[in-house]
Amino acid sequence: MDCQYRKNIYPGQEVAIILKKDQRSGRLTYGIVKDILTSAAFHSRGIKVRLEDGQIGRVAETEVVDPEIE
Repeated sequence: MDCQYRKNIYPGQEVAIILKKDQRSGRLTYGIVKDILTSAAFHSRGIKVRLEDGQIGRVAETEVVDPEIE
């Protein structure tokens, strides 16, 4: 699924995001979408979301397998 399109992201979805502080390293943070913050239908670097735990970042993956769970 393409993370650059707002229509592919929805509240309650499990996603992997890249936090602002992790942009250089590309480290992923996993969580559940609470709010979609990007109002545009498309964003080249990914749709910005707020996770249920309050962290904010751009969606990198929507088909998520959290390595901490596996």
